[in-house]
Amino acid sequence: MLTDFVTAHETHCRSVDEEAPCALPVGTPRSTGQRPLFGDNRMPGRDPIRLPRGRADVGGIPSTATIAPAKAVTRRVATWPGMAAELVELTGYDRVQIRFRAPMHLLVIYEQGVRRAGESQLEGLPSSTLRDFTRKLTFVPAGHDFRETIEPRTLARLVYFYFDATDPHFESKWRAGEAAFAPRLFFEDTTLWDTALKLKRLIQEPTAEDPHYLEAVGAVLVHELVRLNRGGARAEPLARGGLAAWQKRVVTAYIEEHLAEPISLATLAQLVHLSPYHFCRTFKQSFGMPPHRYHTSRRIERAKAMLVKPAFSVTDIGLTVGFSETSSFTAAFRKATGLTPTAYHRSFG
Repeated sequence: MLTDFVTAHETHCRSVDEEAPCALPVGTPRSTGQRPLFGDNRMPGRDPIRLPRGRADVGGIPSTATIAPAKAVTRRVATWPGMAAELVELTGYDRVQIRFRAPMHLLVIYEQGVRRAGESQLEGLPSSTLRDFTRKLTFVPAGHDFRETIEPRTLARLVYFYFDATDPHFESKWRAGEAAFAPRLFFEDTTLWDTALKLKRLIQEPTAEDPHYLEAVGAVLVHELVRLNRGGARAEPLARGGLAAWQKRVVTAYIEEHLAEPISLATLAQLVHLSPYHFCRTFKQSFGMPPHRYHTSRRIERAKAMLVKPAFSVTDIGLTVGFSETSSFTAAFRKATGLTPTAYHRSFG
């Protein structure tokens, strides 16, 4: 049963630049029957704790990501056995730097946000400069280093879910999928997304019955993460002369998620653990074209879908799918379809 909790106080900490831990004065739990997460037994209430500074340390363990400058964001955090959640909102357009490395798993939900510039780095993966990260997810396994810089073009909303893999509530589930856990940067998964948003809503607007339901939804979120990682590690035979099915899934998903960015051959080869030479040969065998041409073809397909009922100009659509110049976009589109982007749109009139 979930531990009852008295609403916590708003806290004030020193600047993140001082690298000093912050004390969190919290309400007194009425029961201590469960082993607390991060040395604290706080539970989500109607007004989760608002953290006005860069990092919160509970019981000597960093329970949240470091964000600097701290004044650039508002933060609300809630914890329950085995898990914690933090709602983060950027309040302005200043450059924000985020870092996380801890003995716990982290799932980042990018509810909305577009950046003018910045980079995301997750240990074990190529870095990404993806601009529009709306509806993307990132999974940081325990012990991995995660760094992110955001220069906002629009105000961003993120949710951080922290998971204690040693907590008895979920320890058996984490161990079942431990061998398959891998870092994932800016991916999409509809089931995982829907479950995470449901959990966020329960934290924001709890009712008298929600504590029990919240714990159940949290368990589902853990289950979905284990399912996702098991699927990513499924061993499949290599297609004769081509990529294995799992390799094709990984590569095509990465290209779709980074459509507007330049992607090197080395980056794609690294994702499926092949040399660039072997990857290029097997990719062409699997898809009938080299990786660069496949990337361009996917950009054109995305542009075609946007041109049917354009909400933006041809220039904006070209930029959205990764062409820095309207002329290069028009040339590539004409080569692929035989029409200019404008003529293609008019054909649906």
